[in-house]
Amino acid sequence: MRLFLKAASYIFHPLLMPLLGTILYFSVTPRYVEPELVRAKFLAIAIITIFIPIVVFFLLKNIRVVDTIYLKQVKERKFPLMIQCILLLLIIKMVFDPYDDREMYYYFVGILFSAFSALIMVFFKLKISLHQMGVAGVLMFLVGLSAHFKINLLVTISFFLFVNGWVASSRLNSDAHTYPELGIGFLLGAIPQLILFNLWL
Repeated sequence: MRLFLKAASYIFHPLLMPLLGTILYFSVTPRYVEPELVRAKFLAIAIITIFIPIVVFFLLKNIRVVDTIYLKQVKERKFPLMIQCILLLLIIKMVFDPYDDREMYYYFVGILFSAFSALIMVFFKLKISLHQMGVAGVLMFLVGLSAHFKINLLVTISFFLFVNGWVASSRLNSDAHTYPELGIGFLLGAIPQLILFNLWL
């Protein structure tokens, strides 16, 4: 059981959530998109949101700014979150267009607001669950896609509701977070996506 709970922290790591949202979007969208363009966007998202942050993490670890990839101490989160915000701005500016890729553009704007909110929390020495924030954002994005395209995503949405509980249980089991930290993380992930529905639904 402990192994099952621990697996959630790896499978649904915050760094993977932007790419997961992108994969889900291109899996359910009824619009035709050139396969080469989809692959190019996947590669760009993977490089910017996964590979670059991993390289940056090792650089920060070498200069002893962070200890682990889970950023257990509040003070460790400042520079990674600042860099994440910059990388998300790069995606919004260079990868997705607000006219041609409206849904994905505002999905990443929502992620940026979530990351910036988490950064603000750091300055107030408040630690929130970045895992919970990430999966909550994906869940709310799926709800929006279901309403926007008028397609039944009930099974997928139900699965991600389970994932939210799985991740929360995982973080509690590992003593990484408290209930308030998980609750705030969920809200910071879900609310920006919910607010931005007004711009693309």
